[in-house]
Amino acid sequence: MEDHLPQSVRVERRPVTERESRRANGPDWDRYADEYQATHGAFLGDAGFVWGPEGHTEDELAILGDVAGRDVLEVGSGAGQCSRWVRTRGGRAYGLDLSHRQLQHSLRLDEETGTVVPSVRGTATDLPFSDDAFDVVFCSFGALQFVSDIDDALAEVARVLRPGGRFAFSVTHPTRWMFPDDPGPAGLTATQSYWDRTPYVEIDDASGVVSYVEHHRTLGDWVRLLAAHGFTLADLVEPEWPEGHDRVWGGWSQVRGRLTPGTAIFVAHLGAAGRAS
Repeated sequence: MEDHLPQSVRVERRPVTERESRRANGPDWDRYADEYQATHGAFLGDAGFVWGPEGHTEDELAILGDVAGRDVLEVGSGAGQCSRWVRTRGGRAYGLDLSHRQLQHSLRLDEETGTVVPSVRGTATDLPFSDDAFDVVFCSFGALQFVSDIDDALAEVARVLRPGGRFAFSVTHPTRWMFPDDPGPAGLTATQSYWDRTPYVEIDDASGVVSYVEHHRTLGDWVRLLAAHGFTLADLVEPEWPEGHDRVWGGWSQVRGRLTPGTAIFVAHLGAAGRAS
């Protein structure tokens, strides 16, 4: 859900390693965090739970079910808005994010709201939590799109989840990768193959350093990844654009949202033998 393009960058489509992805995206979110929170903070809510730019909330969709009394981990928690919502509903939510600056915003909101979300700086591919620690793991447009070693990330989710636990995450709808990231009519014309998984890469012209990376998986890729790590897919939610919703967020807009999905929400449960598989 990043909606900026830094000045003096060039865009490429090429393979990148997990190390490159991590070294690019952590500092990128550190640079962008202040603008992101200033631009989108009111829309997200200090203790709100929004699943995507369409504005559908957890109160409306009930993706996680009853969180009261449950141990919950948010991967890619940013300023902890979603986890803070979980805490207000009686859940024991914890946050994890790669960006130090986003976590500073989380501390700010802890103080402003009085609802504290214990959070750590870390990566989705190496979660600093013990086995069977959580009943729910979720990610609302967080780390998963920015991870190269996605098998490692899902293996980690399966490791920290208790058997029968729920894993839910929202990502850019995979079909969007066929189209330019343009909120206007130009964003409705397919210009590249849906099956091209080559990562999107931004490179700083001055230094030649990779400054931003995003990874594409098809719907089928996500289903196979979940199955390979012991998850059973319970639902795939494709939120429709709400009537009267006129917010533009990067490539999301009313123009596009009325015709094509922008967000996909996967809901899965971990089988008893999930980690062993």
